[in-house]
Amino acid sequence: MEPDLRLSAEEGGGHVEIDGLAAGYDGARVLDVDRLSIRKGEFLSILGPSGCGKTTLLNCIAGFVRPTAGRIVIDGSDVTGRPPYRRGLGMVFQSYALFPHMTVAANVAYGLRVRRLDRRTRDERVREALGLVGLEGYAGRRPGQLSGGQQQRVALARALAIRPAVLLLDEPLSNLDAKLRREMRVELRAIQRRIGTTMVFVTHDQEEALALSDRVAVMHGGRVEQLGTPDEVYRRPASRFVAQFIGAANVLEGTVTASGALDAGGIVVECGPLSLRPGDHAVVAVRPERIHLTVPGPDDAKAPKDTPGAPDGGGAGGVAGTVGYRAFAGDAWHVEVRLADGRTLSVQVADTGAGAEDPPGAGTSVFASWDPADVILLETEAR
Repeated sequence: MEPDLRLSAEEGGGHVEIDGLAAGYDGARVLDVDRLSIRKGEFLSILGPSGCGKTTLLNCIAGFVRPTAGRIVIDGSDVTGRPPYRRGLGMVFQSYALFPHMTVAANVAYGLRVRRLDRRTRDERVREALGLVGLEGYAGRRPGQLSGGQQQRVALARALAIRPAVLLLDEPLSNLDAKLRREMRVELRAIQRRIGTTMVFVTHDQEEALALSDRVAVMHGGRVEQLGTPDEVYRRPASRFVAQFIGAANVLEGTVTASGALDAGGIVVECGPLSLRPGDHAVVAVRPERIHLTVPGPDDAKAPKDTPGAPDGGGAGGVAGTVGYRAFAGDAWHVEVRLADGRTLSVQVADTGAGAEDPPGAGTSVFASWDPADVILLETEAR
């Protein structure tokens, strides 16, 4: 029978409330989070570029950085002023931070020894934790005898052995190769669902955050720019930054015409169900994978300019251009289309199999088009 590692009632539920949290270094503020609620038992990813404040936020929760304002509440208790060892949290570091002179079992048992659990309980917890990460037969080895992926699992087992209500992970997969990262994503998510621990995961990898999370907090300039499920932040980004950071969206801006379309400097963008008022300034986005490329035929020059899909650049929902760059990425082709005015569109063309035709190569004249329903409204301003 497999061990039940779910948290007992006295070990807390893992509900975290952050209110008015600010922090900085040498007088410069790097974190300004108005409010963030982390639900009991959820997997929350904190996503953002380098320097956005995501690691500082994690260190504030852990107690390694003292905030200059605000408070952190875990399961109803204000822990803002408590030292790290009195917060009952688990932590997995980017560098793993394993003791090289200790065996795997001793590393996993370290937090239990600090908490002065008896030998029998320690041994039972170590066995459970190593079994959970698939390292039952590695208890007697030392970190130097393990691969990077195995060391990462030991660090995870050590954090889980204390059965924390909240587990904090600071880019723990960043030192692994691409294959191991994909494998560990699946395992980490499966472990989280099995034990029910609240996990807060810091990463700059968009794919990682989208694949792992119940919700994603996208950070920019020390603030939470958007908080939502993976599909919400991808399909309905709250700002230009979120749209371009997650999925490299093509952003277009211009003036709304009398027909409700957007005149984006020569590109007419039909905006589908979006409610826009003529004369307003608007900013919209189109995802690269939503753009379709066609090579104009000899008769296309006869098409009228107001015909949807017309290859002369005046049609609704698309624009003419020239392929400037094409690269194969395994599951898709990445194509850059250069427009007559110097702007570029990023296009992603799915690879549908060995018999599929490749997208047009560099120098080919193409027409890039998209469905009006795939246009995302980012900003609108009355003029």
